[in-house]
Amino acid sequence: MNFMKINVKKLSENAKLPVYGSPYAAGADLYACEDAPVTVPAGETRFIHTGIAVELPLGTVGLVYARSGLSCKQDLAPANKVGVIDCDYRGEIMVALHNHGGEDRIVNGGDRIAQLVVAPYYVAEYETADELSETVRGAGGFGSSGRN
Repeated sequence: MNFMKINVKKLSENAKLPVYGSPYAAGADLYACEDAPVTVPAGETRFIHTGIAVELPLGTVGLVYARSGLSCKQDLAPANKVGVIDCDYRGEIMVALHNHGGEDRIVNGGDRIAQLVVAPYYVAEYETADELSETVRGAGGFGSSGRN
């Protein structure tokens, strides 16, 4: 396993640092940092404060994913499916939680609202090409592999 130190700035005294739920978890839980409960109406999205900013190392990205229990049991998941935190961003991490269900949901300060995965990335240099290498799949689109 690779370990790295991530500097975290608490923007609120009530903010919680991200915490891994188990020794081998890929994502660290992000916590709501709200002074009052936030209602996320059915079918709507609300921005939830975390009260933290991070300093990600050059060449890494923070990916904000849904927490499986929250999305499956409470119908709350990031509106953009996966949030992207660039390594040069120093502002507060906000999670746009969308309520996919039919009932209003409440988010309280201290609730686990998403998970943060830090991953390396490549900066691509895109070039125009007249031809691409051939593969078995070729240009086959959705469902073309024959597997469901």
